[in-house]
Amino acid sequence: MASALAAKMGFNSLMRKQAKTFNVRISTMESDLEFSCEVKWKGKDLFDLVCRTLGLRETWFFGLRYNIKDTVAWLKMDKKVLDQEVPKEEPIIFHFLAKFYPENAEEELVQDITQHLFFLQYGDYDPAVHKPGFLAEEELLPKRVINLYQMTPEMWEERITACYAEHRGRTRDEAEMEYLKIAQDLDMYGVNYFLIRNKKGTDLLLGVDALGLHIYEPDNKLTPKCSFPWNEIRNISYSDKEFTIKPLDKKANVFKFNSSRLRVNKLILQLCIGNHDLFMRRRRVDSLEVQQMKAQAREERARKQVERQRLQREKQLREEAERARDELERRLIQLQDEADMANEALLRSEQTADLLAEKAQIAEEEAKLLAQKAAEAETEMQRIKVTAIRGQEERRLMEQKMLEAKMVALKMAEESERRAKEAEQLKQDLLEARDSERRAKNKLLEITSKAVYMSPGLAPDSMPQDVSFSRENLSFDFKDTDMKRLSMEIEKEKVEYMEKSKHLQEQLNELKTEIESLKLKERETPLDIIHNQNTEQGTSKHSNFKKLTLQSTKSRVAFFEEL
Repeated sequence: MASALAAKMGFNSLMRKQAKTFNVRISTMESDLEFSCEVKWKGKDLFDLVCRTLGLRETWFFGLRYNIKDTVAWLKMDKKVLDQEVPKEEPIIFHFLAKFYPENAEEELVQDITQHLFFLQYGDYDPAVHKPGFLAEEELLPKRVINLYQMTPEMWEERITACYAEHRGRTRDEAEMEYLKIAQDLDMYGVNYFLIRNKKGTDLLLGVDALGLHIYEPDNKLTPKCSFPWNEIRNISYSDKEFTIKPLDKKANVFKFNSSRLRVNKLILQLCIGNHDLFMRRRRVDSLEVQQMKAQAREERARKQVERQRLQREKQLREEAERARDELERRLIQLQDEADMANEALLRSEQTADLLAEKAQIAEEEAKLLAQKAAEAETEMQRIKVTAIRGQEERRLMEQKMLEAKMVALKMAEESERRAKEAEQLKQDLLEARDSERRAKNKLLEITSKAVYMSPGLAPDSMPQDVSFSRENLSFDFKDTDMKRLSMEIEKEKVEYMEKSKHLQEQLNELKTEIESLKLKERETPLDIIHNQNTEQGTSKHSNFKKLTLQSTKSRVAFFEEL
């Protein structure tokens, strides 16, 4: 079976040599790219093709990494791709990743694409889109961090959304840079760790990063025991598994350490050489290419500033127009409601006037009838007086009837007078009702005229006719822009950006303080505990590095060898 496998591998190798091309798949941090490469291509040919495809010019931070057995390796630029220990199956898979990290992301990362490749994922807050639950599918926090706090997903989302909403309007570039500035201050940022042993055989960790070489205890990747900046190192080499570091200080001894495998030594050497070159490069005058890139970046920032101002103005005008439209619609609805109420009042006034007129007519007729009856009673009384009956009994009866008739006549006269007054009052109410009807009609006419004035599509003579939200009225000619004014605006924006950055740091500290009481101490890892201790002592990565390098190189080498 072994012979069959060897034959198969030999056959595959023969086929690859006979072929003129081979296929690769490049996995970037947001997409996959596939290329057909010539067999004669070196690593640099493939790497340059990927960078051109991505539009990347700051190529020195990145590399093509591939998996090999139980470790990883970076594609060498000066060797043919197929002559290296790359996987044999096609398409050959490479990962386009950051190989070296900047000391100061804000100063060193010039291109937007470079910054974006160091950090992927951001968008502006929109309350219409980012409703409760929008983070449910996003893995914004590691599971370990979520489990470390006694907080529900809804509690995390509430706090994250509040911060997200407060920074609404930030550009993606600003947000990514703030993220990178926070990340670069973390203790493990950009550090590649390797298991090593010093000459005493003590197990240690070697950390390689942008600042230099760091030696850690195996259970503490945060706080190095000693450090050697790149400007103190003159030469690095290895023989088999043994690494040799020659300090620049001739008084200091050469110090050595052993790694686990030869292949790991190759990786360590690659990272050391690349980080050392970048360290020294940062401390020299920028090359012509970098100067051109920075000039182009400044011009691009100025152009973006003008474009942002234009878009902001357009957005402001659009929002003002929408507010004006909403106010018109609200006012029209209000006027419509007032018109409906006036119509109802008019209808009630008309009905009241008709009713009062009818009552007045009835009261007038009743008054006439009572007056007629009073007159008839008076006539009857006179007739009774004339035709009085002689007898005492008859006279008494007659007087009684006369008294009753007189009482009836008096009551009828009073009722007639009351009815007359009521009729007069009803006439007065009728006049007032008709006057109210007239006022209601006038109010309705006034509201109707206002509604016509405010309706969409109609513009009265008093309204300006030259308002336009077209892009033509808002366009800018960058060539004619006052550069001094633009520089002042950019400087102002920079100050505002620094204030925003400071506010963001304060906000993060407030959030950390707020959720600290919800932390489950029993779930903290040893690294969590070390980080908390460093924070309480005010020890940061940079302060610790400065403190470690205060001692002479000779004493640090001796300290390393005695660990």
